[in-house]
Amino acid sequence: MKKSALILVLLLPALVVPALAQTNKKDGGNKLAAISAKPMTPADSDMVRRMFFSALCDKTSQNYKSAAELFTRILSVDPSNDASLYELGKIKKIQNDDVAAQDLLEKATTVAPGNAYYWLALAECYEKNNDTQKLENVFDELLRIDPENPEYAFNKANTLVAEKKYDQALDVYKTLEQTTGPNDGILINRQKIYLKQGKVNQAAAELEDMIKAKPAEMKYYLLLGELYNSNNMNDKAQNVLQRAEKINPNNELVHLALADIHSDKKDYKASYDQLKQAFSIPDGDIDQKIHIIMGYLPKFPDPNAKGSALELSRILTTTYPTDAKAFAVYGEMLQQNEFYKEAEPVYKKAVQLDNQVYVVWEQLVRIELSNGDTDEAVKDSQDALSFFPNQAWMNYLAGVALVQKKQYNKALNYINNVPSLETQDNNLLSQSYSAAGDCYHSIKDFKKSDEAYDKSLEYNADNVYTLNNFAYYLSLRGDQLDKANKMAKHANDLQPNNGAFEDTYAWILFKQKNYAEAKQWIEKAIANDKGKDATQIEHYGDILFYLNDTDGALLNWKKAKELGADSPALDKKINEKKYIE
Repeated sequence: MKKSALILVLLLPALVVPALAQTNKKDGGNKLAAISAKPMTPADSDMVRRMFFSALCDKTSQNYKSAAELFTRILSVDPSNDASLYELGKIKKIQNDDVAAQDLLEKATTVAPGNAYYWLALAECYEKNNDTQKLENVFDELLRIDPENPEYAFNKANTLVAEKKYDQALDVYKTLEQTTGPNDGILINRQKIYLKQGKVNQAAAELEDMIKAKPAEMKYYLLLGELYNSNNMNDKAQNVLQRAEKINPNNELVHLALADIHSDKKDYKASYDQLKQAFSIPDGDIDQKIHIIMGYLPKFPDPNAKGSALELSRILTTTYPTDAKAFAVYGEMLQQNEFYKEAEPVYKKAVQLDNQVYVVWEQLVRIELSNGDTDEAVKDSQDALSFFPNQAWMNYLAGVALVQKKQYNKALNYINNVPSLETQDNNLLSQSYSAAGDCYHSIKDFKKSDEAYDKSLEYNADNVYTLNNFAYYLSLRGDQLDKANKMAKHANDLQPNNGAFEDTYAWILFKQKNYAEAKQWIEKAIANDKGKDATQIEHYGDILFYLNDTDGALLNWKKAKELGADSPALDKKINEKKYIE
């Protein structure tokens, strides 16, 4: 484009004949005034050439301000220099000065009406302003320059459609088709016009003609089926698509279209059968199928929706056995259906096929932890961190896995990374400091343990697990019992009827020698946990002892022993029939 402009300048004569505007005969067309030329001396022409070269260099190096100044100086000497009008107009467009750009480009087309580049640049201005009348005139001029150019004709037809001049647009498409031969672009645009005109039968007839001419081309059946379906002619749409299905039973799009029609007719079984057939075809688009599966999620927890999504995702793994996305989606649907054990190997397969999708790694490790598969969680979390070392959640999960292995110092190496990797997720930060508190308590670094728990509560004052654990560990040490009492009470307020939390509160009350209230809370805990927790039963015995119910205490200590409690202190309680610290 720049080369053409350069040639124009080099060919400028010393004296330029005055350029007269073309006036479009159509109402509303471009009516441009004549541009008067100045007589130019050879020195003027030489100066214009040199300034033009400099301006082009500045424009190429994106020094638009300097380039614009030079083009403006050229036009002060030579107002009809069309190349400068064009280049300056383009700069004004870059600078978002659309009014000035349009004015300059209109002048350029006036001076050089045979230059298609000028008209195309002007067309962009009119298109941006949605000035369809002037845009129509531009494509008329372009077709005058190059009558055989199909792009100009196509764009003119589109402009006529925008102006609702449908019959004229159809005439242009007819002429264009004579030049290019039938093509899908013309066919589809003509279909749109027929539908705007309410000529559904004519649109359908044209598609039937295409089907007769090319009976193996599924796209024409699909277009006709969509035409009928969008105009509430479901039976006709179904008939057309069933014809297509007989010709090509392995076309995914035909089955998907039939599924939609059956669904519209509320024949959900037939719709689902068509979906299963579509999902079994490996040539189709897996992303479209995944999108269909995800469309079931808003219907959860409806068991039919969950079951359908699960089965479709299973089919996906057999159709695309080497695609990680298929297994990732199947794993998610298994998880949604609470098949946690079954989901684990599926997620594992997904990361084996593609180890670069972090979210799948995280789902895998979470499932392993929930399944109690701690060794695998340790291994896979560390493998994930080899690819994604800066993922805060994965560092946390790696730490949790190691905590379950009682490898507390190793766990802290991961958990303590979290605050430097995540600053916005208060929930994660609270959980991380809480886990750190558990680790420090386990290695008997109580100062750091207390600091970590306090930090956890700074990020989330309602973290029930921090409240409960911190309170319980303080009570075991007999330290800050008033603080422990408040935290344990708050945990129970936030999550009532939790046996573990009630046991903690009862134990703190016991430590504070409030035995009567402690008895009430331990009885709540035992009731909520069905009397199956050995620690709670032992605590009940301890409380009863201080309420002078030695027989009740002994009975509960023995019961705790039967439930699995095993410690020298418990044995001494039973043998000596008294409370032992």
